[in-house]
Amino acid sequence: MISVSDFRNGVTFEMDGNVMQIVEFQHVKPGKGAAFVRVKMRNVITGAVTETTFNPNDKYPTAYVERVNMEYLYNDDELYYFMDQETYETTPINKDTLDDGFKFVKENEMVKVLSYKGNVFGVESPTFVVLEITETEPGVKGDTATNVMKPATVETGATVKVPLFINTGDKIKIDTRTGEYLERAKG
Repeated sequence: MISVSDFRNGVTFEMDGNVMQIVEFQHVKPGKGAAFVRVKMRNVITGAVTETTFNPNDKYPTAYVERVNMEYLYNDDELYYFMDQETYETTPINKDTLDDGFKFVKENEMVKVLSYKGNVFGVESPTFVVLEITETEPGVKGDTATNVMKPATVETGATVKVPLFINTGDKIKIDTRTGEYLERAKG
């Protein structure tokens, strides 16, 4: 059990049959009346974010979310297959479970598979990936007065906005959380 007064960012707990993760918390001690804790929390299964106030004396069962490093192997239409590096066990995961950043993940890349009581509810992509540009229009010479971006397709099939100086065959670093171009990759 975890007491509400022990809440910290990132803590997971069970509430009304749901697994919640604390995004933000604030201990409030008004001049009049009892103290309370204002919490912004995210349902780790559905992703819904809610704000609630708690009595500091309340207690909730701690929820242990398992994060396992797995290698992305391949996909077969709606199912994506991942292999545990320790047991070599293959796990199929439905496409709906993957996060938005997964479109930048190549085969044989490592990801974190999230599960609670054996049920997989999410896949965390690596924060940054380096991918090769497979198709983009050549930049127009002289069009450098402003921060002009052009669309480019990377080797996973995803589209990214890149600066004009990036060409087909270049490797770029991408932030999978935002889908934005960061820099030209070295080497």
